[in-house]
Amino acid sequence: MQIIEATTDHIYNIQVLSDIIWPVTFREILSQEQIAYMMDMMYSTASLERQMNELNHRYLLAEEDGEYLGFVSYEVNYKDAPTTKVHKIYVLPSTQGKGVGRFFIDTVSEKAKENNNTTLSLNVNRYNKAIDFYKRMGFDFHATENIDIGNGFVMEDYIMNKEL
Repeated sequence: MQIIEATTDHIYNIQVLSDIIWPVTFREILSQEQIAYMMDMMYSTASLERQMNELNHRYLLAEEDGEYLGFVSYEVNYKDAPTTKVHKIYVLPSTQGKGVGRFFIDTVSEKAKENNNTTLSLNVNRYNKAIDFYKRMGFDFHATENIDIGNGFVMEDYIMNKEL
């Protein structure tokens, strides 16, 4: 397995992965309407270009034998603090439990340390099964947050941090 630094040339690959992963990940947590709304909000070509070109989100893809297995996006020095924010981390359902997520967390941790960041932080839906994975990776609960994302939808998240 290898990590590929994604560029805007990889937007289509990220969109294909999110189209597969999101409905499975959130079908028991969010309505189909909210999933569709959030997919457009976060994974449209314009949104991904803005994240990469203006918001300093870096994307990594995991690739093995010519197939992309998932992606992670992160931002170092989040809000001018020594924190790296993991904005997104998604792995194909067929590859979950095979070390891809751990590979992403380890890789982003190294990138954070290279930038003298001391904390990894992420938001996770309060009902997402991935919470157990994050705990195993060394993340602890830091806070709760309700984020109004428009169109009558709210993200109900935990903020989880991991000290590096």
